[in-house]
Amino acid sequence: MTSVLSYRPSTSGTTGNTSAPLNRQTSLSSFPSTRTPSNPSIRSNGTPASKIPPIPRPVSVSSSSRTVSTPSTSSARHTPPRNGISRPARRLKSQYPADSTEQHVEYILVASFHVDRGPIMEHQYPGAISGDGNFVAELMLPDQVHNRKEDWTIFFLHKEGEEGDAAEGESIDSKNGAEGDGVIGAPNGATNEDSETRPSTGGTEEGDEEGGQGPPLIYVLNLVNTKHDASVKRGAVVKAMAICTRHPFLHIYKVANRSSIPIVSPIYAKADLCKPLLLLALEEYFKAPYPETLESLYEAVNSMDLSLMPRLSMLERHILLASDAKDLFVEKFDQMIQQRMAEEASNNALSSPDSPSKSSTDLVGHRPRYVVPRDTHEFESKVIYNQIPVPIKIPTGICPETVGDFSFIKLIQTFSAPHASSPQPFALHPHLTTSGAFTHPVIVLINALLTQKRVIFLGHNRPSGEVAEAVLAACALASGSVLRGFTRHAFPYTDLTKIDELLLVPGFIAGVTNPTFANHPEWWDLLCDVPTGRMKISSRIEQALMTDGLVNFQQQNPAYAPNGNGIGGNLTSLASNADAAGDTAFMESINSSIQSRHGEAAIRSKWRDYILKFTRIAAAFEESVYGASALYIGASEADAGAYGVHGHGYVWPDDASKARELGANVWRIEGWRNTRSYYAFIQDLAAMWERRPIRSLDLAHQHDRLRSVKLSHDDSAAIYLALAAGVKTYDEICQLLCVTPESNAGLFYISLGLFHPDAKVRTATVELLERVMGHEAGRHFWAQLGRFQKLAFFRVKKKDSKGSENGDSPTENGLGLSMDARVRGPVGRAS
Repeated sequence: MTSVLSYRPSTSGTTGNTSAPLNRQTSLSSFPSTRTPSNPSIRSNGTPASKIPPIPRPVSVSSSSRTVSTPSTSSARHTPPRNGISRPARRLKSQYPADSTEQHVEYILVASFHVDRGPIMEHQYPGAISGDGNFVAELMLPDQVHNRKEDWTIFFLHKEGEEGDAAEGESIDSKNGAEGDGVIGAPNGATNEDSETRPSTGGTEEGDEEGGQGPPLIYVLNLVNTKHDASVKRGAVVKAMAICTRHPFLHIYKVANRSSIPIVSPIYAKADLCKPLLLLALEEYFKAPYPETLESLYEAVNSMDLSLMPRLSMLERHILLASDAKDLFVEKFDQMIQQRMAEEASNNALSSPDSPSKSSTDLVGHRPRYVVPRDTHEFESKVIYNQIPVPIKIPTGICPETVGDFSFIKLIQTFSAPHASSPQPFALHPHLTTSGAFTHPVIVLINALLTQKRVIFLGHNRPSGEVAEAVLAACALASGSVLRGFTRHAFPYTDLTKIDELLLVPGFIAGVTNPTFANHPEWWDLLCDVPTGRMKISSRIEQALMTDGLVNFQQQNPAYAPNGNGIGGNLTSLASNADAAGDTAFMESINSSIQSRHGEAAIRSKWRDYILKFTRIAAAFEESVYGASALYIGASEADAGAYGVHGHGYVWPDDASKARELGANVWRIEGWRNTRSYYAFIQDLAAMWERRPIRSLDLAHQHDRLRSVKLSHDDSAAIYLALAAGVKTYDEICQLLCVTPESNAGLFYISLGLFHPDAKVRTATVELLERVMGHEAGRHFWAQLGRFQKLAFFRVKKKDSKGSENGDSPTENGLGLSMDARVRGPVGRAS
């Protein structure tokens, strides 16, 4: 059921007045700036984090309409105890506050193809983008666009200088084409306030971004439409309209959400209600090609209300993106609605004290004004454009390097199918072909991105939007929501006229449609042909050089040191060592998941685990050959044994397995160590360390020991007792849940502590699971546990309880387990 939301009021710049703000023209370019942004210090205000952040009071949610009841004054001020723990009430903050001066859309551009002058810029609203306007117009009108009725594409614009009035007037050459050298600044789309580092206080405070790389990008979504008309020259009119925004979810203006279409208006046909917003606007512009048409679109999109979307912390976003539960963190959305209704009730009382307060429904029989989302992964809103309510779904969790809407599955299948049916050998390169000449093409692509090679996606006779989608998917694939430094040097679409500027950017990722690029191997290191699904390593690629790390590893492990091509070992045959890195097995697992239709979320979770594993192996490699690693902060704290256990980093079953896997990864690790993403990751780790809830215990290391190492009873007991002693607060449980995603067996290995021979360990495991059950997200992880583990939990709890006379149910025994029927339902006696 759709909701009737209050719309965001117009802020500065949303009207047709083009006075003072429009005189400060922003300088934009599709290539990074030559200027090196300053390196901000990582600060912490020293405010102690709250030990037990609040969980909002459960509200009355109907299973059918999911309406929210009006809270009383006392309920808005106090959160009742949950599982015996009183949580102090705290006001949640919005991801996009209604009083924010930030615009959803900053510019709207219209370009057209002139018969004599070529691509020209017709209109720019609310002001002109300084620099070469025709340069942007050329990007808005891709090659061979006249052969297609419609084409969507994406490109990025770079702004030089920091945010603020002092930087608005600075200009850059639109064609300087030099590299922004990857120094970390403010995050994409964040303000200077967001770049500050603060302690985590329940996951809703600002300042939890992972860092950035200078001024935020402006993302441009462009739609080209061709109208055939015999009365004009060349028989067609070609126009393009583009939306420029700093929000990475620019695809919301492209997707038509047919599932959320409201009641059809008698004025407009249902076909109009199903069209994407940008398509409606471009069709309107064909009818009325005036600036007022752009003004109406600008005001409509900037009036979109997103103020009820809660701000999630980094840990909460990782948990949300790794789970398929549609009501994960629904309590936060409930609390945001309660806060809004409490504000409205207070305002009504101040304005008219004698009038009764409004309830959640304005009139009996009308639809509720506020509803919680049906799927917390997306926030539902709408844009009223020309009296047409266009439904909009905004992703709740946004990770770095995730721009627009793309599909990992589509990208993987495009290059996996030809390789599976007719594999072709690659030219050997130690950074790319880590499994030999028949390395999987997707692994070759990942290696190229990690080692900062020049990558081009070629889509001859394909829409430019198809290659743009492939570029965006490749950036997110290499990032894994862990690394950064790819999208800032990505060009989802570019053409042959920009080749000189493109070649000045090292490690670019570009999408093109002109087949001329395939004939110039000196322009690229890896060519990905989208129509054929084949990849080609350039014959002009720069050869990898020997490094100190490689020499040290060869001296320490001569039996497992790779050869000059990056494979094999001196004392091991190539056949037995062909998949030492595990890449072949990993791709088989990915393809199996795709064939089993596990979904996009499952594939993305697997890739995140793969990239995270690579970074942990790289940290172990640096510690092995250099004695220390910048990729692991806090090794001394984790090794001190504060909770009775010590150790950090990735876990191998034995030393031989460790040496073998390090040897298989040594070339690409050394290639990665000199890239933008490597240095960005180091600074991200430093920022995350300041906000890390648990520092003296490496949760990933200890969980890996439970999962992959055969431990004695004493060793496993120490781990379970350490987890029970170290994981207590809201943030600490979030950190634990990030280590135990549903794709990695969830809480299964922790629940094995319920079967430990030591009664202390069993009791400690019960206490830990009880805290997880009382967590907003943890209750979903508990629900995923098997019946066998749940029966063991209640059996241990019943045995440990004192003074109980009737053991039919934990609640009746006074155990204080605040479990709803959904959690308790599947837990019963076996028949």
